[in-house]
Amino acid sequence: MKKEVLNIQILVNDVKQIIDSAKEKVVRTVDNQRVTLYWNIGQRIFEEEQGGEERAAYGKKLIKNLSKEIEPLYGSGYSYRQLYLFLQFYRVFPKVNAVRSQLNWFQYKLLIRIADEEKREFYIAQSVNSHWNGRELERQINSSLYERLLLSNDKKDVLAVAKKEKLPSSPSEIIKDPMCLEFLGLEQKSHYYEKDLEEAIITNLQSFLLELGNGFSFVSRQQRIHLDGDDFFIDLVFYNRLLQCHVLFEIKTHKLTHQDMGQLQMYVNFYDRNEKQTYENPTIGVLLCADKNDAVVKYSLPKENETILASKYQLYLPSKEDLLDILDGEQ
Repeated sequence: MKKEVLNIQILVNDVKQIIDSAKEKVVRTVDNQRVTLYWNIGQRIFEEEQGGEERAAYGKKLIKNLSKEIEPLYGSGYSYRQLYLFLQFYRVFPKVNAVRSQLNWFQYKLLIRIADEEKREFYIAQSVNSHWNGRELERQINSSLYERLLLSNDKKDVLAVAKKEKLPSSPSEIIKDPMCLEFLGLEQKSHYYEKDLEEAIITNLQSFLLELGNGFSFVSRQQRIHLDGDDFFIDLVFYNRLLQCHVLFEIKTHKLTHQDMGQLQMYVNFYDRNEKQTYENPTIGVLLCADKNDAVVKYSLPKENETILASKYQLYLPSKEDLLDILDGEQ
């Protein structure tokens, strides 16, 4: 009887998977057709617009007259505002083979607002390669992911890694600073206990992995290290398949000290000597802290250091203006 029940459950799970897979394919097909439809409409409007004089004024009048005829027949999806978006879509992506089938219309509406072509290419590549849905893309744009990566990386390298034209060669090409943890839903208090922040990260692990970026998988929390009678605990352990190494996270809800750097260096040394396989790269340690002094970080570590990083966390989305000011100051 138990075997029969088990077989039925396996059958149910298999059929559910078949149905869900088919539904996903249908949704993707509909999304692709919608994107193609809107691109074709934008192309047609653009061609007509180019034939008129005083293009800006003519274009607005053209779209307004078109919406008066089309919207009553096909609904609000063909309003003046929507038709204008279709025209913008074609202007930004004038070559149909540049329109990616993996992206839906909601994602394209976000992308056409990005004026910087390299920045737009970055988000397209990340969306496709990381399988972001529309909400994930929106969150990454709003969190200024591109600008945050540029704080410690060359623009060409950031774009090349996103397009998978090169593998990341250093931790800074993946680890962001600052790291945005607004999805934890924590109030912006002056102080948190480290266990509270760690617990919130584990509760929202999927979102935290998204913030970490490509290639990360969770290994363990509070991993015990026993050294001659003394016990130590690594807050969070991840593995990154692109860098081919373990990544250890220590959470500090205070301003970073040189003692914190020494503690993490010990954990990294232990992992390199006891856990790292011969085919793997050196272990990376990340201090996730409430605040830091970059000079203290610099002089607490060896000059040739490439494995210990400090990343400031913030419980809110960063201001794009502030990030751009920092970028301008570094150039």
